[in-house]
Amino acid sequence: MREPVLAALVMGFITLTLGTAIVLRGPIGKALAQWIASWGSPEHKAMEAKWAEVAAGRDPGEVSELRAEVEELQRQLADVQERLDFAERVLARRDDRAGALQKGGAARLPGES
Repeated sequence: MREPVLAALVMGFITLTLGTAIVLRGPIGKALAQWIASWGSPEHKAMEAKWAEVAAGRDPGEVSELRAEVEELQRQLADVQERLDFAERVLARRDDRAGALQKGGAARLPGES
């Protein structure tokens, strides 16, 4: 009694698998493939971001303003980092000159002979 049930399950699974393969190789499968491929496109990501903004109850204009503010802060941070690097180089050069003077030598700039 178990063998006919098992055989029916196996045949049903095989039929379902073949039917799915046939449908997915046709126009429905091509449309599904295009839809899945579009998930990585910039347009799709922008649309998802807008949906998320609406779902969160935020105005898209407010989000744009926040993004602009974050970009401005990133630009300011990069400027501060450049200034810090410059100050560190100036201090390091001054320390090198002070060390040369303490040893009794003349202070020379790097690259001078």
